[in-house]
Amino acid sequence: MSSPATAPPPPADLKRIVAASLIGTTIEWYDFFLYGSAAALVFNKLFFPDSEPLVGTLLSFLTYAVGFAARPLGALVFGHYGDRLGRKRLLVLSLLLMGGATFAIGLLPTHATVGAAAPVLLTVLRLVQGFALGGEWGGAVLLVSEHGDARRRGFWASWPQTGAPAGQLLATGVLSLLTAVLSDAAFGSWGWRIPFLLSGVLVVVGLWIRLSVDESPVFRQALAQAEARRADPTADAEKLPLVAVLRHHWRDVLVAMGARMAENISYYVITAFILVYATISAGVSKQTALNAVLIGSAVHFAVIPAWGALSDRIGRRPVYLLGAVGVGLWMFPFFALVDTGDFGGLVLAVTVGLVLHGAMYAPQAAFFSEMFATRMRYSGASIGAQFASVAAGAPAPLIATALLADYDSSTPIALYVIAAALLTVVAVGAAKETRHRDLAEVGPSLGAEPAPTPAEDARAV
Repeated sequence: MSSPATAPPPPADLKRIVAASLIGTTIEWYDFFLYGSAAALVFNKLFFPDSEPLVGTLLSFLTYAVGFAARPLGALVFGHYGDRLGRKRLLVLSLLLMGGATFAIGLLPTHATVGAAAPVLLTVLRLVQGFALGGEWGGAVLLVSEHGDARRRGFWASWPQTGAPAGQLLATGVLSLLTAVLSDAAFGSWGWRIPFLLSGVLVVVGLWIRLSVDESPVFRQALAQAEARRADPTADAEKLPLVAVLRHHWRDVLVAMGARMAENISYYVITAFILVYATISAGVSKQTALNAVLIGSAVHFAVIPAWGALSDRIGRRPVYLLGAVGVGLWMFPFFALVDTGDFGGLVLAVTVGLVLHGAMYAPQAAFFSEMFATRMRYSGASIGAQFASVAAGAPAPLIATALLADYDSSTPIALYVIAAALLTVVAVGAAKETRHRDLAEVGPSLGAEPAPTPAEDARAV
């Protein structure tokens, strides 16, 4: 039975909420992935022209990694205010910050124009992107998770997750189109700016849709309870969401961080580093590598809701573990297929890798949402997800490129991803199943001691 706070909204309302989250996350990820693709293809020449090609790529990926470093700060700030003020307001702000930074990158002068100031400005804007994305993910998945019902939460919450492949698809598609119709000289001179400037148009569309949705009923109920508690002079004062998360949910934070390792590292190796590896080691053209990622991202988009629906039937943990084990086992075949230099092999390598990644990414939204209490859920989910990204996704292309430079082989890179997969298997294996939890009943409030309900104890085994 659903509690009044978690009773599913009418289908039309739920679809609008899902659309608002999906479109917003698509735009946010478009902006973020666009930078990663540009870092692999052109930023080394435009902002680090005095370096050797591979060294320039390393420096370019270093600015790419800086964006991840800002994500935990975004998680802390957006999580705090998202748990205090609501999910919707912070999601609007994150979209404005991300879109503004991406648009500004499209207007940046290059090293040839302003010298060393160019990479500095690029790095600052990348920090703004990371800060915004650190706050976006938690709010977007919570807005859907807290509106939907427990029976299909995995399916509905997986739709904001499709914003990642949709954003990748959009970013890679635009870049692929431009590299196909423009000469290398034209693309390097001005063509690379077009997809960044396009972000301004996308943000306007995203804001129009995102402003049309309501705050989640679960949060409204929790906020009303908090206001009543504040009015009671005998009640304990509310703790800061971060303090409450670290006190009551620190194990869940560690599980979330471990769960993110294989998911994050494998994704950026498959979609970002592959643009370097395929062109340098396999002799594949930029256009061919981009097209392979484009096709893989389309399949990735399609399978995520299916994996989410499966997690509603058999649980979050089994699906997540299947993805982690699968990605680890796929790494050696992945590089072997890329090394053939054949387009079909490249597409197969990327597509299978992303399908297996989807088995981790799809249930992640519901899985993390179900771990934390409502008034600390934005903080908990965001902290667990984004702090892991500093150790996982941030250095993944950088580490992979450095390993390639040192060993001139894909074997150390495959072992790197396999090690991450093992860590994720341990973390998810140690977690409790969450698919039956009512989000209105999970854990303590910001001002209360933990008091699991009998239903929680019975169903979270």
